Amino acid sequence: MTGKLLALVYGLFAYAVFLAVFLYLIGFLANRYALNTIDSGLQIPLAEAWPRDLALLVLFGAQHSVMARDWCKRASRRLIPQPVERSTYVLMTCVALAALFRYWEPMPNLVWDVRHPIGSRLLDGMFLAGWGLVAVATVQIGHGELTGLRQVWMYARGVTPAPPQFRTPGIYRYVRHPMMLGMLIALWSTAAMSLGHLLFSGVLSLYILLALGWEERDLDRAHPEDYERYRERVGRLLPR
Repeated sequence: MTGKLLALVYGLFAYAVFLAVFLYLIGFLANRYALNTIDSGLQIPLAEAWPRDLALLVLFGAQHSVMARDWCKRASRRLIPQPVERSTYVLMTCVALAALFRYWEPMPNLVWDVRHPIGSRLLDGMFLAGWGLVAVATVQIGHGELTGLRQVWMYARGVTPAPPQFRTPGIYRYVRHPMMLGMLIALWSTAAMSLGHLLFSGVLSLYILLALGWEERDLDRAHPEDYERYRERVGRLLPR
């Protein structure tokens, strides 16, 4: 098997894992359609559960942020060929999430419980709409590139990718970070908010807000003039 074909197979494998983990994450937070969910499983004392869960969330955030930084990418290229760099990042993110699913300690004590049919259905709809926004945003900005598929496909064909261009398609004309907006909506849209779900949503929301600053600094360095004009006319998470 040639190196190009091996890279393509590796990229396809990473993408298949990504799809499975992404769908599992939706079921995990929805408390259905998953082997174990955020509120299911044997309970341990609260004082033991929340530090373990917090450590899992910090581990995921550290992996997701450190591997995305330019200095880490430069260092990793000594071991990871550039065509499969993005696929490796996606795969390692999936591994971190899978570990979180496996070792998460449930804390099902309810913080709020919306039982009114209209209210609960509205929140369920917002939950699905949040994930839908994430999916639409990835497609509009380049799903294949974000997941590493485009890189391995072009490498397999022997095509040198063009330098990344600054683009603001579709919903990006109104919000700078629609994927993160969708994530925030999905994290908090639940009729039954448990202590475990609250910890998960709170820590990841804080991480998202911090990560937006790091990402915008990277974009500002890569496209200084374009991004400055873009930032002046388009809101970060809400349309102006």
